[in-house]
Amino acid sequence: MTETSAPDDASREARAVDDSFHVFDTTLRDGAQREGINLSVADKLTIARHLDDFGVGFIEGGWPGANPRDTEFFARAQKEITFRNAQLVAFGATRRAGGRAADDPQVNALLDSGAPVITLVAKSHDRHVELALRTTLDENVEMVRDTVAHLVSKGRRVFVDCEHFFDGYRANPEYAKSVVRAAAEAGADVVILCDTNGGMLPAQVQAIVHTVLDDTGARLGIHAQDDTGCAVANTLAAVDAGATHVQCTANGYGERVGNANLFPVVAALELKYGKKVLPEGALRDMTRVSHAIAEVVNLTPSTHQPYVGVSAFAHKAGLHASAIKVDPDLYQHIDPDLVGNRIRMLVSDMAGRASIELKGKELGVDLRGDRELIGRVVERVKERELKGYTYEAADASFELLLRAEAEGRERSYFRTESWRAIVEDRPDGTHANEATVKLWAKGERIVATAEGNGPVNALDRALRVGLERIYPQLAKLELVDYKVRILEGTHGTNSTTRVLVATSDGEGEWSTVGVAENVISASWQALEDAYTYGLLRAGVEPPE
Repeated sequence: MTETSAPDDASREARAVDDSFHVFDTTLRDGAQREGINLSVADKLTIARHLDDFGVGFIEGGWPGANPRDTEFFARAQKEITFRNAQLVAFGATRRAGGRAADDPQVNALLDSGAPVITLVAKSHDRHVELALRTTLDENVEMVRDTVAHLVSKGRRVFVDCEHFFDGYRANPEYAKSVVRAAAEAGADVVILCDTNGGMLPAQVQAIVHTVLDDTGARLGIHAQDDTGCAVANTLAAVDAGATHVQCTANGYGERVGNANLFPVVAALELKYGKKVLPEGALRDMTRVSHAIAEVVNLTPSTHQPYVGVSAFAHKAGLHASAIKVDPDLYQHIDPDLVGNRIRMLVSDMAGRASIELKGKELGVDLRGDRELIGRVVERVKERELKGYTYEAADASFELLLRAEAEGRERSYFRTESWRAIVEDRPDGTHANEATVKLWAKGERIVATAEGNGPVNALDRALRVGLERIYPQLAKLELVDYKVRILEGTHGTNSTTRVLVATSDGEGEWSTVGVAENVISASWQALEDAYTYGLLRAGVEPPE
């Protein structure tokens, strides 16, 4: 074993908030167990930087010694990241039965990681001790006591995760509490009560945490899985009962249905409980951090996630819009700016005049209180949504409609003469997709042909080929999402189809919509709007 020194006092005092309450993130370990997440070492380093910037107190990086990737992560994190707010935490298990912690290879791997804090997982459910560890209840308690004491003697701060604690408490409360006492008496700073199966409810959690705190005197934390959909509520219930350490994951990532979500827990602590758990101003960065981590793990951010979802402060009903126009707080529990989010007004056939006026303001289109103009927009939206268009999911198409009504003319950078898409099924089983578009732009007739991996992709490429010479700004555009839906009430191959296209210029994204009986025609409408909006966004003035 390579002996490593304990962290110096300066690193212990580097956190921007005091030690009386802990926000502990386990995205890199427990969160990484979510189906569909597979983090490289580079991914883990990137996420660790985001979490440190956000201001969590502890970042659990993984299990060094258990797999090469986590071992490499700790080695690189020590060299490549200067933590400003967080302390790095290594995760591992208590020593094996019948041995000594000082001689246990995996315990020594925790020391070798160089992490200043170590979290030990310990069995607290008597049945798990006997069936999984295959040892006695007394030996399990001694394993906890010996391992904690050894790590503390080496200058490490130790937290103990009591796995399956709540199930174990209900089966044998005195034994579960004896594990908590052993950990605390051996020098563990915090003993975390884990709802490993995620089956508890808030009232149960609150009652048990309160009792264990009274009976053991240990400093307690909470680790809640979300199998009942109550992980955030259970975490806050534990805080109500006296827990001063919360374990969470970014965006609620985790095994099965996930863990307590870091962001609503932290927002509730700061905004509802008045606890200062983050550095000054860090809460305003929450939405950005949530979405940035989603990008790293390659999962689409949940649009309806509390506080940070793009729909968290979205309003659709006309009644809501009318009230928000008077006072935004009438239909919002917090100011979205506090968590780095914003109000969004959704435009649909439910929209009233207030919705349109507020949406215009959001998009920078001054409707000047023009009741006649606003009325025309409302009627046009309702008319088009009756045909199958949806503007709450296609802000760019709505802005083009709004500007056309406000300015008295369509934004026209090009005119389509015709287009066609050909799909060829070849004898060898391969397919070819080719599209030809005929356009007019700035008085010039343009004919362009391109191939693609599907008819819509071929049309997109042909449109780009045809227009890029005249509008070089289009070179940056990229189609990033494409959705097709058969509208309700229509059936068969001649059904009315709605297409939504998401486009990016590398700096932002926008969505456009098309509706037609032909899926390719609907796609072409959405593409025309996407390119038109891209030029508008780039500040290009349409030709006279």
